[in-house]
Amino acid sequence: MTGGRMHLRRSVALLLVGALGLTGCDSAVPEETEPSSAARGESAAPAPDFQPGAAGAGDPYFPGYGNGGYDVAGYTVKVRYDPAKDQLTGVTMVQAKATVDLSSFNLDLAGLKVSAVTVDGAAANHRQDKNELVVTPAAGLATGSDFTAEITYAGKPKPLKNEAVGEGGWLHTSDGAIALGEPESASTWFPVNDHPSDKATYRFEITVPDGLTAVSNGVPGGKTSTDGWTTWRWAENTPMASYLSTVAIGKFRLTEGEHKGRPVFHAVTTKVSKGAADASMAKTVKVADYLETLFGPYPVEAYGGVVISDDRIRYALETQSRPVYSAGFFRQGENTGVVAHEVAHQWFGNSVALNRWQDIWLNEGLSSYAEWLWAEHSGEFTAKEAFDIRMARVPAEVWRTPPGKPGVKNLFSESVYVRGAMTVHALRVSVGDKAFFEILKTWAREKRDANGTTEEFIALAERISGKQLDKLFDAWLYGKKKPAAPKRL
Repeated sequence: MTGGRMHLRRSVALLLVGALGLTGCDSAVPEETEPSSAARGESAAPAPDFQPGAAGAGDPYFPGYGNGGYDVAGYTVKVRYDPAKDQLTGVTMVQAKATVDLSSFNLDLAGLKVSAVTVDGAAANHRQDKNELVVTPAAGLATGSDFTAEITYAGKPKPLKNEAVGEGGWLHTSDGAIALGEPESASTWFPVNDHPSDKATYRFEITVPDGLTAVSNGVPGGKTSTDGWTTWRWAENTPMASYLSTVAIGKFRLTEGEHKGRPVFHAVTTKVSKGAADASMAKTVKVADYLETLFGPYPVEAYGGVVISDDRIRYALETQSRPVYSAGFFRQGENTGVVAHEVAHQWFGNSVALNRWQDIWLNEGLSSYAEWLWAEHSGEFTAKEAFDIRMARVPAEVWRTPPGKPGVKNLFSESVYVRGAMTVHALRVSVGDKAFFEILKTWAREKRDANGTTEEFIALAERISGKQLDKLFDAWLYGKKKPAAPKRL
């Protein structure tokens, strides 16, 4: 996150020594030397112009999030956490490719102190400026070159405070810790390019005191114990946006299994009695199987869920392959609606990730609509009934806030979720069921493991339906007054 090599052409002079022998041996023929690029009329490649990488990914809503100048392929994160002292030590390896000629590059890291950095094994200079780690390798990184940065760090991790969207990141809990949050969280426990436009694979090794569990994303890789500490290993091999990474450390009831050749791993905090939360987690694979019929193949390598009980976390988050749920969702009994929402995110938001935060309705609108589809499948109510009641009853503020351009303060507003879902239903009514479900499956298939924008979604909807949809999306996504009820086009 191989320094460039300069290749020098060496001319080799051939010296012929001796004379022809009487035996008639053939004489050596001098090699023809390749003419220089100048002799061939070619210009030499310009020398790299090494410049610092951008300290931001360029997101209009959050200009300081992420970084520019490189593309991360994978992270290996090894951390050790002592809950008694609330202290974390870590070593993270970042495997990346330079996308411009870099003299230095930035990583996001909040509140932890870096003690050493290497790039391709050579010591690199580094400095920390608030939440930015600036790395200057011994040699410039030429465009297209692969490199590996290794960062050693430690400290007392703290959450990030964002006045507009709340608190996210590492939280110390009564029995361990939890790290999650949107739109940022990963930088509170490892150095990262913290923006969804740069997806990568992840390997986690999380060491905690014996008796505690450390749950993370992806496929479980087992655990080993030594000298009073246990290391839990996890691998997320499906490209993942950084805010979807998580770790939950504490005492949990664990359920392990397999479904369709993929591991299933649930963890429910022992702070809540066994019951509705456990039963709801057990329905995860059933929900996923149904959503596969609508959206196409399940797009990640594992199933699961984590239930936590902490008053600071009153939401659920679609942390990849293993969503995290507040225990509050299950206080009134089983709740497969929230499970449907978070499992739907594995397609919409996770597999198909955002390029910019303005388009969050693509995540939340489609996943909220999946809740309606699941309710219809379960016989609770139809998607049309859900749409109609919201059309009649949503607050006026929902109509004044366009979900396609909500602004930072309304990023997680009712408009993004509810009006976003209503936009999806309006599309369904307008193009008919056949085209509608083909749009969803094609979006999930063509953008799998990649990123998408609202403009691309609209273009796809028009391509598949064969209809002009500008007026529909302008009214439902960008208008500031209540749209007319949708009709079949």
